[in-house]
Amino acid sequence: MKKQDFFRGMAHGIPIGLGYLSVSFGFGIMAVKAGLSVLESTLISLTNLTSAGQAAGVDVIASGGTLLEMALVQLTINIRYSLMGLSLSQKLDKSFTFGHRLAASYGITDEIFGVCAAQPEPIRPFYMYGMILTAAVGWVAGTFLGAFAGQLLPPSVSAALGIVLYGMFLAIIVPPAKKQKSVLCVVLAAALLSTVCKYLIPGISGGFAVILCAVSASALGALLFPREEAET
Repeated sequence: MKKQDFFRGMAHGIPIGLGYLSVSFGFGIMAVKAGLSVLESTLISLTNLTSAGQAAGVDVIASGGTLLEMALVQLTINIRYSLMGLSLSQKLDKSFTFGHRLAASYGITDEIFGVCAAQPEPIRPFYMYGMILTAAVGWVAGTFLGAFAGQLLPPSVSAALGIVLYGMFLAIIVPPAKKQKSVLCVVLAAALLSTVCKYLIPGISGGFAVILCAVSASALGALLFPREEAET
């Protein structure tokens, strides 16, 4: 049963891993351009499966930010994973002991959460392990290839390939923004605040600008578009 679960998880993780391979290629180029080595870039992806968090973290490193700034940036960007973990906890099989939960928490990403949440039966540990392994291999391999290529390719080509990561972010926010006014409002507010921080508050660091824009835009969305509680 464990072997079957593991290979089924790997099969379900193949599309995720292939997507991560192309997206993390852009992160690898970005990390090298920021002054990190190929090894450092690869280790970041190996220990942190968070595209937005990694991109923001590299910006903090490149700007010489403090550890406090780095911690606050990662908390602001990645706190959604705790909500995903709480949601998945309702679908876990009884064999998911505390140790398995700690191990599986390493690989809870947006895409893995989506696939697991869509499963009709309870999630077993080795199913998640198989999916996480495939996804992580794609993410780390893409980062290594991007970082290695970033050292060899001409600057113009590296700059063009470096926008792949931002393309993924746009692909995430555009569809829901077209359907929901609340999402569109938050996206536009964050973009406007980011522009203000860039040109009108030049003294603010990139890390704290991310925190300010994310928290302020989210608060504005919550005030303008409060979500009504479902009636029991």
